[in-house]
Amino acid sequence: MTLLLKPITRLSLFQTHFQIINNNNPRARARAISVSCSWSHEAHKIVREFDPKIPIEKAITPPSSWYTDPSFYAFELDRVFYRGWQAVGYTEQIQEPRDFFSGRLGNVEFVVCRDDNGKIAAFHNVCRHHASLLVSGSGKTSCFTCPYHGWTYGLNGELRKATRISGIDDFSINDFGLVPIKVATWGPFVLLNMDNEILQKDNIDTDNVASEWLGSSSELFSLNGVDTTLTYVCRREYIIECNWKVFCDNYLDGGYHVPFAHKGLASGLSLDSYTTSDDKAFIERSLADSEKVQENTQMEDIRLCEGVQKGIESPAYSTGRYAPNVEKAMHHFHCLLYDNLIN
Repeated sequence: MTLLLKPITRLSLFQTHFQIINNNNPRARARAISVSCSWSHEAHKIVREFDPKIPIEKAITPPSSWYTDPSFYAFELDRVFYRGWQAVGYTEQIQEPRDFFSGRLGNVEFVVCRDDNGKIAAFHNVCRHHASLLVSGSGKTSCFTCPYHGWTYGLNGELRKATRISGIDDFSINDFGLVPIKVATWGPFVLLNMDNEILQKDNIDTDNVASEWLGSSSELFSLNGVDTTLTYVCRREYIIECNWKVFCDNYLDGGYHVPFAHKGLASGLSLDSYTTSDDKAFIERSLADSEKVQENTQMEDIRLCEGVQKGIESPAYSTGRYAPNVEKAMHHFHCLLYDNLIN
């Protein structure tokens, strides 16, 4: 399941920073550094409005600016999503040579593929000519051809053909390959890392990837077969008009909202008879039943989260409180995010 949480906090400032920083004009680069420092300084101030040291019984929630401020969202992308390993897909999506899938993380459009030799690679899904996206969705291909002007790239990222460029000066085809992204796998998961320092490393150790991505829980997951028994079944996408943390908060409220918002959910659960099976007919029936539940439960959650986002944007709200007995996970999530952003 993929949740496409449309950021209510827009990224114009972040986009401007990256567009300018790649400009060769030194005055533009200086301005880019100034812009970057500006939103970083403002975001740091907002981060410190939450105090993780206060126990949950006395703590207030993060301020509404965590969910609405553009500089804060840009800061989150830089500190959380563009550093470290992020799961973006499954190995079964690129099981055979020439398989590929594409996606988006923040402002990063990416494509992951397996070449004819079985090697997995990942690139920014952006043509080096005039920035058109090269592919969408998933499929099988022997090369990536830009739908705009026909520039063609191999599955290793090399530019194979640049159309109608006769008369161009100071151009080397070797300098215009796709921009690579570091890719690794752990069990059934395909992981990407946007960190430039990681990109410089030739070899990625799987054990290090697992440790960096999952921490100490990686051993626990391996012992319980998570990295060997999970298989890819299907993908579902939901577009939600809220900040990404609103949905996380909804999931981490310890079931607080379930009896009020999902009255039909508990009646459909039969925990005593819960088992796993690899029977295809059973999986199809389960997916069909899940769709029925999702029609109600997921749509209920979407309406809740979008309503919360609107409330957070209201001048009537600034901070809230935690219900100590059920919202420990939510408080822990906010504390972890604080640590990620402040350090």
